[in-house]
Formats: sequence, C-alpha cells, structure tokens
Amino acid sequence: MRYDKEEPIIFDKDSALDFAMTIGDQYGTSNIILPKAAISDNFFDLSSQLAGEILQAYINYGIRLAIIGEFSEGSKALKDFIRESNKGSNFYFVPNLDDAISHLSK
Repeated sequence: MRYDKEEPIIFDKDSALDFAMTIGDQYGTSNIILPKAAISDNFFDLSSQLAGEILQAYINYGIRLAIIGEFSEGSKALKDFIRESNKGSNFYFVPNLDDAISHLSK
C-alpha cells in the first residue's frame, strides 16, 4: 500500500494503532513506512507527548515505523529525539524511501 495524500491519517494513539493493525491484517507486516504529512503536527511537538504515546504503543505491539520527510527544522529536543530514535531498531526518521526500506529490513 502506498500513501500519497498530503493530509494526516494519524492524529492520536488510537488512530495510530488502528492504522497499524489494519496494515498488519491486510498486508501481514508490522513494518510501516509513512510520509511525514501522514502524521499530525502534534506528533512533532514533543510537549504534546503524542510521539511518546504512539511509539510506546508500537513497541508494545512489535510495530516498527519509518517516517519519510525533511527533519532539519524543529526544536533541539525534536532533533535529539530523532537522532536517538535513528540509533535504535524500531523508529526511524529518514529523508527517502530507500533509507526507510534499508532501516526496516535490518
């Protein structure tokens, strides 16, 4: 499945889990690649705690996520969060599809 729309489909933890479960049921995978535009801007505002809620829920269900986009803008806290996430094995913030596939295929 390819998501090409320019509007968010993930707004909160419930919509993130619903989406991941649908992908798992339809495509038999727990690896998800989404463009940045598919995720609410609140996710990238760490004070909203939305990123932490979603990522913790995904960890609990064994879901891995790569978000494709430009991440040079944003707070120092967001940049630190992205850098640390990219060092792990569950969540990646990458500039393109090839990088997303590379990270999730490890």
